[in-house]
Amino acid sequence: MNGSQTALDKQVGGSHYRDKGIQPIIYIHANNLGFCEGNVVKYVTRWRDKNGIADLKKAIHYLELLIELNETA
Repeated sequence: MNGSQTALDKQVGGSHYRDKGIQPIIYIHANNLGFCEGNVVKYVTRWRDKNGIADLKKAIHYLELLIELNETA
């Protein structure tokens, strides 16, 4: 790849995923997760390194949305 970075090699807006064993996007894609599920993975993965409890609350919100959308489906 003649020295250039791939999209997965770079992170825009911080480094909160760089030290993880697997980047959330790779896990989300490999497991074919939907939008709400992917956001839960993303927020739970980064909460200690980025926005703390606020990220856990965002994860809860996406879980609530997922439950609500599937209870009425």
